[in-house]
Amino acid sequence: MLAEDVSGTTSATTTQPWWKGAAIYQIYPRSFADTNSDGVGDLPGITKHLDYVASLGVDAIWLSPFFTSPMRDFGYDVADYRAVDPVFGTLADFDSLVARAHELGLKLIIDQVYSHSSDQHPWFLESRSSRDNPKADWYVWADSKQDGSPPNNWQSVFSGPAWTWDARRRQYYLHNFLGEQPDLNVHNPAVQDALLDVARFWLDRGVDGFRIDAINFAMHDPQLRDNPPAAAGGKRTRPFDFQQHIYNQSHPDIVKFLERLRAVTDEYDNRFTLAEVGGDHALGEMQAFTAGSRRLNSAYGFDFLYAGELTPTLVTQVAREWPETAGWPSWAFENHDAPRALSRWVGQSHRDTFARTKMLLLATLRGSIILYQGEELGLPQVDVPFDRLQDPEAIANWPLTLSRDGARTPMPWSGSEPNHGFSHVEPWLPTSDSHGRLAVDRQQGEWGSMLNFTRECLELRKRFPALRHGSMEIVGSGDALLLFERAAQGQRLRCSFNLTDQPVQFQPSGAPLLHVGEVGGQAFGPYAALIEELG
Repeated sequence: MLAEDVSGTTSATTTQPWWKGAAIYQIYPRSFADTNSDGVGDLPGITKHLDYVASLGVDAIWLSPFFTSPMRDFGYDVADYRAVDPVFGTLADFDSLVARAHELGLKLIIDQVYSHSSDQHPWFLESRSSRDNPKADWYVWADSKQDGSPPNNWQSVFSGPAWTWDARRRQYYLHNFLGEQPDLNVHNPAVQDALLDVARFWLDRGVDGFRIDAINFAMHDPQLRDNPPAAAGGKRTRPFDFQQHIYNQSHPDIVKFLERLRAVTDEYDNRFTLAEVGGDHALGEMQAFTAGSRRLNSAYGFDFLYAGELTPTLVTQVAREWPETAGWPSWAFENHDAPRALSRWVGQSHRDTFARTKMLLLATLRGSIILYQGEELGLPQVDVPFDRLQDPEAIANWPLTLSRDGARTPMPWSGSEPNHGFSHVEPWLPTSDSHGRLAVDRQQGEWGSMLNFTRECLELRKRFPALRHGSMEIVGSGDALLLFERAAQGQRLRCSFNLTDQPVQFQPSGAPLLHVGEVGGQAFGPYAALIEELG
C-alpha cells in the first residue's frame, strides 16, 4: 500500500509534453458499455463512464476504431474514415465524448488505419472498376503469373495467400490481412494526401492524437519480390509464419510518409502520434519511426503482449533496447489483440499478488504506458467456445491460434446485474463468472482491491517526475529479482520485483513508498515488489 509521502513532492509538474510518461487507457468500444440495448458497446456508453476512467488517474484514453465498417475485422476494415458506424452512434455522439473527456482533463487519441481499408470503401470500389479510373492505383494491383497463380509467395497474417483475384480488373489485389481488407498503395502521393486529410478531419474535431495501426504494413516492395523462407523452428500456426517478411511490409519510404503526418499534427497544439509495430524487425522500425523531431512521438511493439513469461531478462532487454538516446517508447502488457496477461504469466494460486506486481511494474517503466480496459480490475482471459467466436483469425486457424475474443469480452460494471451491467440484452461476446466477481462495483469501495491499487500506482507515477519521464538504470537482473532505478530532478527511486513464485533474499535500502506482497527483514515473498525513495 502507499506509504506516507516522505519526499514532500505532490506532483510531477514539469515542462515535458503531456504524453511523455502518460498513462493511456485503451477502450475497445464494442465491449465497454451498451446504452441502446443491442448487445454492442457504443460511444454514449463510453461517455457515460468517463468519470470512472478519469478516477483511475490516467492522462488519456485511446479509442479503438468506431468508424463505418462492415465489421469483418470489427472496425479495422474501414469503409468511411470520416463517419461513425451506426452501431456505435453518430458524429454528434463523438463530439459529446470529446467534450466530456476534455472537461475531465483527459486527452483523447483515436486509431487511424492507414495500411488498408475495407473492400466496401468507395476508394476500393472505384479502384477495382477498371484499370484506368482515377483511383486505379490507389490499391496494390498486380497481374497473375503465366499459370494464373498469384504474383508472388506473400502470405496474409490471417491465413492463406496475401492476394485475391478480382474478375473486374482481371488482376490480383494485395491484402496483408483479410481478403476484405485490401492494402492501400501508400507509395502513391494522392493516397497519402487523402489519408492526411482524414487526419485533419479528426484533429479539427478535437482529438489529441493518433494510435496508428500496423503502420509497418503501409508500403510494400514495388518489385514484388518473393519473401525468403523463415529459419527452421519457432511456433508455426499459419502460412504467414513460414516466411521472413522482408518485401510485403517495412519499406524504407514509410518514414517519409510519417514525416508528412507529423508535419500535419504539428499544425495543432500538443498532439501525440503513436505507432503500433509488430514483426521480427519491430525494434529497428520503431526507433526509425520515432527518430528525431520530424517523425512520430512514440511507438510500441509486442515485446510484452505475446510474451509467454514476465521475467527479469525480458524487462532488462526491452529497457536496454530503448536507451535515452533512442526515441520515446510506450509499453502495454495487454490489448485487444493479445491474451490477458494474468492468464499468460501466472498460475491461479498467486494471481491476486501478481496482478498488483504487474501493474506496479508497468507504472514504473520508462516510457508512456497503456492500460487495456479491465486490466485495472485484474481480469483473466475468458475461454470463448468455438460456436461463440467472432474473431476471424481464430476461426480460420482454430484451434492453434488463441482467440483474441477472450480479451474482448464485455467490461464488467456490476457483479449482480445481468451481463455484468454491460447491456440489458445478450452481449456480442459472452460474459464470464470470473469477471463478475471482479466487477467495478465490487471493487470500488474495497480499500485493498486491485482497482484501488491501480489508482495508487498511477498516483505514484504522477507524483514523481523520476517515474514519469526520468532515466532508468538496471541495477540487478537475475533469475528471480529485477532491480532498477529511476531518477529525475534530484529524485532517485529504486524499484524491486520478485518475478517468481518462490521467496528470495532481499535487503531494502531506502524509504518505502509502495509495496506488494511479503516484504520484510531480508526476504521477498513470491511476486513481491517494493518502490523506495533513495537518499
